[in-house]
Amino acid sequence: MSVQTWTWILVGITFALYFGIAIWARAGSTKDFYVAGGGVSPLANGMATAADWMSAASFISMAGIISFTGYDGSVYLMGWTGGYVLLALLLAPYLRKFGKFTVPDFIGDRYYSNTARTVAVICALLVSFTYVAGQMRGVGVVFSQFLQVDINIGVVIGMAIVLVFAFLGGMKGITYTQVAQYCVLIFAFMVPAFFISMQMTGNIIPQIGMGGTVEDGTFLLDKLDALHTQLGFKEYTDGSKSTWDVFAITLALMVGTAGLPHVIVRFFTVPKVKDARKSAGLALLFIAILYTTAPAIAVFARTNLIETVSGTEYTEVPGWFKNWEDTGLIAWSDKNGDGKIQYVAGSAIEGKKPVYTKERGTSGERLISNANDSANELYVDRDIMVLANPEIAKLPNWVIALVAAGGLAAALSTAAGLLLVISTSISHDLIKKQIKPDISDKGELMWARIAIVFAVIVAGLAGIKPPGFVAAVVALAFGLAAASFFPAIILGIFDKRMNKQGAIAGMVVGISLMLFYMIRYKTGLIGVMDARPASEWWFGTSPEGFGTVAMLVNVVVSVVVSRMTPAPPQHVQEIVENIRIPSGAGEAQSH
Repeated sequence: MSVQTWTWILVGITFALYFGIAIWARAGSTKDFYVAGGGVSPLANGMATAADWMSAASFISMAGIISFTGYDGSVYLMGWTGGYVLLALLLAPYLRKFGKFTVPDFIGDRYYSNTARTVAVICALLVSFTYVAGQMRGVGVVFSQFLQVDINIGVVIGMAIVLVFAFLGGMKGITYTQVAQYCVLIFAFMVPAFFISMQMTGNIIPQIGMGGTVEDGTFLLDKLDALHTQLGFKEYTDGSKSTWDVFAITLALMVGTAGLPHVIVRFFTVPKVKDARKSAGLALLFIAILYTTAPAIAVFARTNLIETVSGTEYTEVPGWFKNWEDTGLIAWSDKNGDGKIQYVAGSAIEGKKPVYTKERGTSGERLISNANDSANELYVDRDIMVLANPEIAKLPNWVIALVAAGGLAAALSTAAGLLLVISTSISHDLIKKQIKPDISDKGELMWARIAIVFAVIVAGLAGIKPPGFVAAVVALAFGLAAASFFPAIILGIFDKRMNKQGAIAGMVVGISLMLFYMIRYKTGLIGVMDARPASEWWFGTSPEGFGTVAMLVNVVVSVVVSRMTPAPPQHVQEIVENIRIPSGAGEAQSH
């Protein structure tokens, strides 16, 4: 059967499963909608947490960015993995014992202030919308290839599908759907890795194959380094980022993880604190399977891509190249008229989005208007590397289709979780807690679903015009979480003297500073028309790493302001003392 037929079959089967679960587990109360009734088993919650965590950025984009940046891409692996450990060990048990299942709810009660709660709601919305924009773009990338449509049409289709998951079942439906999605995405990620590792190195285990040898006895990484230097790139295993920027990005991703509201709520879907710890450990195991495989996938994909397209006549390139070209995610410019694809360093369209004309070149290629006038050039979107990898390696059609199903599972699982956070922030933390405290359970549920519809529309629009590829957009969301939530949460747990004035001032300063930097150096909307160049970064810090700077400023402002203002009430200080004691925690509060 053709790839298209296999894709329809596998995606159809998996989607039927997801929709069936969403209908079976539809929410009937706010507790079902927000925390799945609090009765999920640690194993199921571990799988759901892993699926929630391993978004389109992990499945689609992380291996892609490592594939293009080599050693420098390791910051994403270190930051996201370390961040989950930080969350599971340092924050989750305490937040679970506090009994509030949203970050704004924790901040509102811990800092005895509706103003603090409102600031936290705004921060949660900013973080979640930025994060979900990356997921919607991931959905669009997969659908654009799956249905052979423009990526923006793919985003719209994804919006409609994810709305059904979140609207019907809330956290209850999302949790059990994510269990199925984890099984699909991990199978889809690992099967091609086994195939390609065996094909290239003779070792079926990709983590070992990456360090193995190819047919001529050369180490695979040495071969890739040689291919890079021949084309004018730096060696794959050599990094170009400064030590400071590597540290800043890694730390921003780590502490940003600890402040991500859609992951924190997962620890309230289990009955007890002990179960929260178990599910955190299981989720780490499930996450490690993909994260330890991603660098190997990156090496395999990069090597195969260079060997397949560099120096090849356009008329002789495999069908996958032209299929991805039709989606707008690969572009080639034949300026010297020799009909050959040249993939070399310094390309004028390398790293830029191609701007297509409606015309075709002499070889049949789609013409672009933003290429250099004198050289043949190639543009490859980083987000397609995992999806195109099985096609490049000439794997069976069913494996190629399986990866499409896995990519959709990864993007949809996290998008649904993020939309629920947005919904909860509006319906529970804003309307129920502040605007209309006497609202009925049914009324709150209605507002939660209205908020999800609104969130899907905004997220879809952001996914159509994201400020970068999926992993970069997601990294910015982590920076926003680091700059706003992490200090307020960590100081709220471990510093009895931290008061509402300090927390509010810190969050406002941190999120404002991060937003300013992100907009100025990523989108160029402040002061100039274009994003400012890397040479103008403050302290040599990239936008993805600036969350570390903003987080440190937040901590300093919070501590200084809290020491200059009255101490928290005695009952709040006693709560802080109590949540540090492991025993005696009950179930999450019903709202």
